[in-house]
Amino acid sequence: MANDVLGELRAGAEDFLLLIISSPSGAGKTTLCNRLRKEFGELAFSVSHTTRKPRPNEQDGREYHFVDVSEFRKLAADNAFAEWAEVHGNLYGTSLREIETARRNNATGILFDIDFQGARQIRAKVPEAVAVFVLPPSLEELERRLRGRATDDEPTVQKRLAKAQKEIENYALFDYLVVNDDLDRAYDRLRSVVLAESARRIRKAMLAESLLRHGRVSLP
Repeated sequence: MANDVLGELRAGAEDFLLLIISSPSGAGKTTLCNRLRKEFGELAFSVSHTTRKPRPNEQDGREYHFVDVSEFRKLAADNAFAEWAEVHGNLYGTSLREIETARRNNATGILFDIDFQGARQIRAKVPEAVAVFVLPPSLEELERRLRGRATDDEPTVQKRLAKAQKEIENYALFDYLVVNDDLDRAYDRLRSVVLAESARRIRKAMLAESLLRHGRVSLP
């Protein structure tokens, strides 16, 4: 099934946008993704599976599909994921069913909120996917944001800060880099990527060819 779904994605890359957004924890990608989803309702959102515990106000099936380790491992063994990785001691994965559902519902594309490991796996399978990496303005600001959200204990904060350096080292995997120094400004940059990609020649070529096949239009 995995090869069939990914083969269809490659074949339909001209009219179905695979948009990957990644960042170090605390850089603001989830907030940016949420704003993007509100404005671009035709863009489906891939709800990842994870073995981590829900945070306050998170809902199963909305932010994530929360599963235990044994269930996650079974899904991975059954090739149910387009990508999966271990991040900060927890497992995360993108279900192929999420992608199939988006295409079946005639979405114009699908948005992935995943880390750089997942981004690398999807790009390896579908090079046509568009990848954006959200950077913090500084590591000091990243630390301030991590502490300010008050959802992690001190060892977890330190682990996330240590991981951030490695994540940023992988920036070359991505097509676009968006610095989240100001949320509104960062969002404008991100939405510009979506608008530009929707107008890319490969996505509009079929429309142009259709117009050509119908011949010249006679104006009154």
